[in-house]
Amino acid sequence: MGKPTGFLEFERELPKKRSIDERLKDYREIETAPTDSNSKQQAARCMDCGIPFCHNGCPLGNIIPEFNDAVYDENWGLAYEILASTNNFPEFTGRICPAPCEASCVLGINKPPVAIEYIEKSIIEKAFELGLVKPRIPKTRTGKKVAVVGSGPAGMAAAYQLNQAGHSVVLLERADKIGGLVRYGIPDFKLDKGIIDRRMAVMEAEGVEFRTGVNVGVDIKAEELQNEFDAVLLTVGSTVPRDVKIQGRQFKGVHFAMEFLSQQNKRVAGIDRVVDHRGATYTNGEILATDKHVVVIGGGDTGSDCVGTSGRHGAKSVTQIELMPIPPKDRDASTPWPNWPMMLRTSTSHEEGCDRHWSINTKEFVGDENGNLTALKIVDLDWQKDPETGRMQMKEVEGSERTIPCDLAFLAAGFLHPQQEGLLSDLDLEFDERGNIKTSGYQSVSNEKIFAAGDCRRGQSLVVWAISEGREAARSVDEYLMGESFLEAKAVSMLNPVFAHA
Repeated sequence: MGKPTGFLEFERELPKKRSIDERLKDYREIETAPTDSNSKQQAARCMDCGIPFCHNGCPLGNIIPEFNDAVYDENWGLAYEILASTNNFPEFTGRICPAPCEASCVLGINKPPVAIEYIEKSIIEKAFELGLVKPRIPKTRTGKKVAVVGSGPAGMAAAYQLNQAGHSVVLLERADKIGGLVRYGIPDFKLDKGIIDRRMAVMEAEGVEFRTGVNVGVDIKAEELQNEFDAVLLTVGSTVPRDVKIQGRQFKGVHFAMEFLSQQNKRVAGIDRVVDHRGATYTNGEILATDKHVVVIGGGDTGSDCVGTSGRHGAKSVTQIELMPIPPKDRDASTPWPNWPMMLRTSTSHEEGCDRHWSINTKEFVGDENGNLTALKIVDLDWQKDPETGRMQMKEVEGSERTIPCDLAFLAAGFLHPQQEGLLSDLDLEFDERGNIKTSGYQSVSNEKIFAAGDCRRGQSLVVWAISEGREAARSVDEYLMGESFLEAKAVSMLNPVFAHA
């Protein structure tokens, strides 16, 4: 604890943001760069809480009080070592993680919590600035070859860990660039894609081989994959979007959110053709919100990203509707500390201009004789708790049905499960009741050589969970290949995140 009275002296301050008028004109990151003095002050708010519940809130188990203390002492080298020991990509989590660690911060019981996400970003950016992020090339190689299929955060984390353990790792991606949804889902104004390229350069120098434009299951058959590699780790994500199957779904102007977001990321990158994380190809410029009435169906982060992108296109209006009732403005009694709170959240995209509505159901897409979307028929919902089951049930509010103008509708209702046809079916994998790859731990139940991690195993989740999944699956793969795991081998220093035989 750097300053015993810091939590009493300093208020929580988040990164400064560029003005709305300025940022709506470009796709550069919204937040300004962290400063050393502000990072130190925010780290000083970390208190001697005895039991740091932030560890429990973070799926990675980040050692938060310790790196806060190092930041306060301006010992950036130690802060980076501590952070990197548990988190492969703090440059991702420091930008796009919803920070469940902050929801569990003890200070958050009666004051705004420590700005942990901001401090993470400060540490990793300072580490790159000072040249502390250097390639760590394994001293020995095991002779084992591992394929990681899918290059999102789970795949990248697993590839890093397995390479550090001494295995030869090939990361296969069917899109034209590495990164998965971080590359072709998260808008550039939240995470500049140069951040991914910067990390890739380090991993390549360490020995990880990246192969893009490879549709595993088509370009490389399942049998070839198993013959060429000693183990295969699937980190293919949850890529089948939840559809809205109502009348008029066929009209031109109704799109899945990721079609829109992937295209825009390609435009920013100056690429004419779009091959997104699902392998779908589009012509750039096909979906533009300029001078259109946009309705985003779905109230989550992906919907928010569509709002921000539509605003930058110059949409005539942007409306976001959500099926569920509006969350409370403050932490609800049903989700007490240190649980993740059910409460209303307003993103930077919402701040830029958006008409938000809750308890709305979409009844019909309305179009013209040329097949173009022109309006949306919606209805208000009344949510009531069933006295017998305790579950919330909805019913339409009589007389509330109405039509609103809509030239472009984005379906942002989440994802169901990974694409099963093709590679996963060819590998004869079993699926759980939700359609995800069924595993025992991280090893598939039907083929001991095949492992799975991330959204394709646990379902759609957060970037911090993807990194955690990739790390833990790498341990399982290493144990399978070498007969012992990182935990079962000799003692390892807290600051050494690699496996014991590396």
